[in-house]
Amino acid sequence: MQSKLPLILLVGPTAVGKTELAIQLAERLNGEIVSADSRLFYRGMDIGTAKPTREERSRVPHHLIDIAEPDEILGLAVFQQKAREAIADIHARGKLPFLVGGTGQYVRAVTEGWKPPEVLPDKRLRNVLEEMKEERGVKWLYAGLNRLDPAAAAKIDPRNYRRTIRALEVIMTTGRKFSEQRRRGESPYQLITVGLRRPREELYRRVDERIESMFANGLVEEVRGLLAKGYSPTLPAMSAIGYRECVGVVQGLLTEEQAKVQIRRATRVYVRRQANWFKESDASIQWFRVEEGVVEEIEKNVRRLVDF
Repeated sequence: MQSKLPLILLVGPTAVGKTELAIQLAERLNGEIVSADSRLFYRGMDIGTAKPTREERSRVPHHLIDIAEPDEILGLAVFQQKAREAIADIHARGKLPFLVGGTGQYVRAVTEGWKPPEVLPDKRLRNVLEEMKEERGVKWLYAGLNRLDPAAAAKIDPRNYRRTIRALEVIMTTGRKFSEQRRRGESPYQLITVGLRRPREELYRRVDERIESMFANGLVEEVRGLLAKGYSPTLPAMSAIGYRECVGVVQGLLTEEQAKVQIRRATRVYVRRQANWFKESDASIQWFRVEEGVVEEIEKNVRRLVDF
């Protein structure tokens, strides 16, 4: 039986340092990076997503960055196909692929063959849920999902009403919890999962510094430019943390300081939600504290496990 080809999965909370560490590892291990962060798909959304810079991307090839316009919706199945094609191409050229995430469900779709429940969209039901969202608000809709399926709600951003509506649609159509209908298969890769961590206080400090840097580097201007191009503030891409708040700044509903406070709060919630996808108690993940010498430590560990 043919042995599986290796895939290095690099996970960890936002602002932990995945971007730079992934680049250093790929440089040392003849690798290329495949992004599993859904926020990096969109062209023109650079500052608020902490997208790798052109200089960083020139050091190591990156895949699945800037592959869609902000008004396009890149579904899970499409991403899964594109990611696996990119990984196969990297393998074919004798290089080592690094999948860097990111978005939990996108990572699982690639590494575990995870697929959403096979329930066709119900246009009538979806319209009803959309109307309820308009009448009672996104928070009310999310609270309903949390009552019906807390496990599913824990892995969905409360502001991501499209995923909330889809989960409710599946529950109401099948009568079963959305979280119990995910199908997972055996990984098609020799999967080596590396988790990065920092003490929570240090992580939050880095988050705060990143937010200040984003505003200093022109995040509000980036959002103003997107709106000027005709992109609606209600687009799913524009609901990403940082963009929604800056839309409020552009529209005169928030000051920059108020937006920063809201972004800090939302990012802390996001960090905790990321931990629901990749737990430090998960024995399949090798966790490393980001500190001096960690790159060498991870490199040594990968070389021990991967024959290349």
